[in-house]
Amino acid sequence: MKAIIPVAGAGTKLRPITYTQPKPLIPVAGKPIIAFIIDELIQAGIEDFVFVIGYLGEKIKSYLDENYSHIRKQYVLQGEREGLGHAIYSCREFIDDGDQVIIQLGDSLIDIDFNVFINSKYSTLGVSKVSDPRRFGVVELNEKNFVKKLVEKPQIPVTNLAIVGLYFIKEFRLLFNALQSNIQNGFKTRGEYHLTDGLMKMVEDGCRIEVMEVKNWFDCGGKESLLETNAIMLERSYHDSNQLEWEGSIIIPPVNIGKNCTINHSIIGPNVTIGEDTKVDNAILKDAIIGNFTVIEDVVLQHSIIGNDALIRGRYQSFNIGDNTEIDMV
Repeated sequence: MKAIIPVAGAGTKLRPITYTQPKPLIPVAGKPIIAFIIDELIQAGIEDFVFVIGYLGEKIKSYLDENYSHIRKQYVLQGEREGLGHAIYSCREFIDDGDQVIIQLGDSLIDIDFNVFINSKYSTLGVSKVSDPRRFGVVELNEKNFVKKLVEKPQIPVTNLAIVGLYFIKEFRLLFNALQSNIQNGFKTRGEYHLTDGLMKMVEDGCRIEVMEVKNWFDCGGKESLLETNAIMLERSYHDSNQLEWEGSIIIPPVNIGKNCTINHSIIGPNVTIGEDTKVDNAILKDAIIGNFTVIEDVVLQHSIIGNDALIRGRYQSFNIGDNTEIDMV
């Protein structure tokens, strides 16, 4: 069993932080998104990994080489980002004909029993019911609950069953042949070679594909969903015993504070992740992700994402306010 993890995207919805930091390395609950994915797959028995890198790929490679030196891994550079189908096709030299493959996108955290998922009788897609299927690849099932049709971002969806970025491919050769056919014939959707179209070609060629509904699905592609994921993962992993006492400060769990931080006269939490070697002084932080080596002084921050090596300073205010007064400081 091999795993393919595509991490070549530019993360445009999270700019400006992704101008200098690849999205899979953004921390939630104290560790990068990609670390959650790899740890889950290792626990399920996966030993061989292929990472499709592109934008800021050297930073991802450096992190993986330093922190996951014990796993077998290969890197594929996707120079031209021509879609997820093209990314998976680019891995062909590292996957043997009879290999079973699990594919998971590098910006989504998924609650599912991976041991059950990778032991499915047929190729299987992780799915979830969504309120707006037009944003996703969607699946239509036949009367026997096998995949009948797959459509990427349909304008008029006939189903609300969305693919969550998790795929188990029983025989990679079948997917490879389908993707190769689409690429050789220039078959694109909205200018890209989509994995959804490759899977649809497999179905048309007679391959049986089933679905498995996931328990939870955390898409970390935008600010709102990233902060929500941070809050949920903090709640799951928080332990009071892991947190130190900070001088003159109040810690409202759940929070995760990295190594070598300095926190003075501040209120931290709830739902705050702070990276390593960061200084917080006279500040209030709530619902936030703060990077490494950052300095935050004299400010109130909430619902915020702050990158590494940032400096944020506010200013003190002094008031003597009478009755029936409203002040809005923007």
